[in-house]
Amino acid sequence: MRTKNIYNPKRLLLLALIGVVGMTGCKKFLDINQNPNNPDSADPNLLLPTVEASVGQVVGNAFQVYGGMYAQYWTQSPNASQYRSVDQYRLTNTSFDRPWLTIYRNSLINADLIIKNPGTSLEYTKGIAYILKAYTYQLATDAFGDVPLSQALQGNGFGSPKYDTQELVYDSIFNYIDKGKALLAINSNSPGAQDLVFGGSPTNWTAFANTLKLRAYLRLTKINPAKAEAGVKALYAAGATFLAADASIKYSTVGGNQNPLFNETVALNTQNLVASSTAVNAFTRNNDPRVNKFYDDVAGQTAKSIVQGSFNSSGVAKLVAVPSSLVGGNLANGTSATAPVKLISAAESYFLQAEAVARGWASGDVVALVKSGVTASFVATGLSAGDATTYFTNAQDGQAAFDAASTVELKVKAIITQKYYAMCGFQGFEAWSEYRRTGYPNFLITSVASTLAAGKLPLRLLYPNSEATSNLNFPGNQTIDVPVWWGKNTVVTPAP
Repeated sequence: MRTKNIYNPKRLLLLALIGVVGMTGCKKFLDINQNPNNPDSADPNLLLPTVEASVGQVVGNAFQVYGGMYAQYWTQSPNASQYRSVDQYRLTNTSFDRPWLTIYRNSLINADLIIKNPGTSLEYTKGIAYILKAYTYQLATDAFGDVPLSQALQGNGFGSPKYDTQELVYDSIFNYIDKGKALLAINSNSPGAQDLVFGGSPTNWTAFANTLKLRAYLRLTKINPAKAEAGVKALYAAGATFLAADASIKYSTVGGNQNPLFNETVALNTQNLVASSTAVNAFTRNNDPRVNKFYDDVAGQTAKSIVQGSFNSSGVAKLVAVPSSLVGGNLANGTSATAPVKLISAAESYFLQAEAVARGWASGDVVALVKSGVTASFVATGLSAGDATTYFTNAQDGQAAFDAASTVELKVKAIITQKYYAMCGFQGFEAWSEYRRTGYPNFLITSVASTLAAGKLPLRLLYPNSEATSNLNFPGNQTIDVPVWWGKNTVVTPAP
């Protein structure tokens, strides 16, 4: 992973803003070099887009690369070298200084400043900030494990905040979501266009909060199934509505406001990411037309791929398909700049609901919900609902898999496998997290370039070097093959 700083903090926060929001007062919210402990000078409605843009930067760049490679949608190109260490499972702490900084110093601190602002008629904006705080903390804890929470974001008085357990972080995530939803229900001023995700829609933010909460409870299925069940049942009993549209940040072709993955690729000026045979072969087995939407052909070849981590193997093909412009990964196609970053997709929402029903924690039709998820994914790629129906009817991982699913576990396997296909290119980190939680899909392999012991796979990211060198309460490093808290009871077995 590239560690050279190619964008300064102001450039980071320009991502998505120029093309989506008017620039009135932008100097106020783009100047993140001002004292972050002076909330009186911070306009909450101008801080909100900095929170959202920062989240988009993490989800769409660093976590997209690691997640996309560890979910085995992508692998290192044999014609380049930037991400070889990622494919080798040979990570360094310094690679995570930038995403950690973006999470804590940009996203979380500004969300907290919004929440603590003493102004009036800000309930709605504060509600969004609480929900984004929950979302960002889930990103952090799912990636790194235990993270600073109770003593974080409090200024110089806690220059070395303690690390809280993942269990406590998850409890706080649920709490933040509840606080956010309560504030959304109060009639107050809307941030309007300053909200990059939903343009100020309370209906969509409430659905986002519910969907995030459902995701978080399902994350606990292996570590605390009773809590997961109770939480999901309570959510449904309260009449929760869920996302039926993508929660995403849109970008433009204007320099500095482009898709974060494309920005990274342009800065490196090399096409490092190419198609992994793990994903491509699975799409091909199912005659899935999305394969040619998620990957762009090279030299007229259809979705040509290489084995995960085979970048240095003798005789490996040099002409390999690349992540498509649709997902922001094709250096040679400038439309990659406008690819959205999806925080939660409509497809994911339907698959989460399907799993809740499959586990018996909610009422509904599992297959109908899965079909809705598949259809949402197809339509998002430019294919039709009819294409989705044809695919699901005939694919071996489609209707046939659900017809053969005689147990809850087999139903969950079929659901997560379909979720994996839908997340290709857009939600790599979430797909990897679901693999770490469930062990599905069960066709992921060990990278042939792996430097870990046989049968081991990456199950977390490393703490940043900045924490090891500056936080007196730093808990010490964990190796990447040690599961995070909610994955401790999951058996993750790479395919032979």
